[in-house]
Amino acid sequence: MLQNPIQLRLEKFEPWQQITFMACLCERMYPNYAMFCANTEFAESRLYKDILDSVWESLTVKSAKVNFERQLEKLEELIPVAEEFDFYGVYPAIDACVALSELLHGLLDRDNLQESMLKVSQQSVQTVAQLEEAQTGEEVTNQNQKEVESVCAEWDVQWAIFRPLKDCTERDVELIKDLRAELRDQGISNIGLEA
Repeated sequence: MLQNPIQLRLEKFEPWQQITFMACLCERMYPNYAMFCANTEFAESRLYKDILDSVWESLTVKSAKVNFERQLEKLEELIPVAEEFDFYGVYPAIDACVALSELLHGLLDRDNLQESMLKVSQQSVQTVAQLEEAQTGEEVTNQNQKEVESVCAEWDVQWAIFRPLKDCTERDVELIKDLRAELRDQGISNIGLEA
């Protein structure tokens, strides 16, 4: 497990900040899933997006009623099985699903939100580290991660999402919408794929 000081800081977050942070990371992982679907016709990537959008809606629309259990059931049908594909893209696609699943589990069991958030943070950086390992054959560890540009860049983005959230004392719907819009406009995943 790769360590970063952000993990200790995240633990101080309020539930709405934790959910927003996870939704942001899932938004960044979405292009990985979309690219996999486009290459394999495995599923409609839009279905992943719809589930994630329901989470965003619950954060920004006061009256939103979302059945997260149903969303989790829908997601389970969208997770590919690695052994069925001879294509590296299946792994980042699975990771994107695991992160979204973790987010939904956190929403269903608020006592575990913090744990879910740390797992999603770790999942996103793990996707980056695994691609690096697949390309270079070198393992990414706590000792050498600072020399790995892609992993440093991933932690930088997580800090960039963390900072504006940390500065809010109460739920700020405009900030949540801005973070989502910014990530959508960039449309670049944690491993550099474009949506």
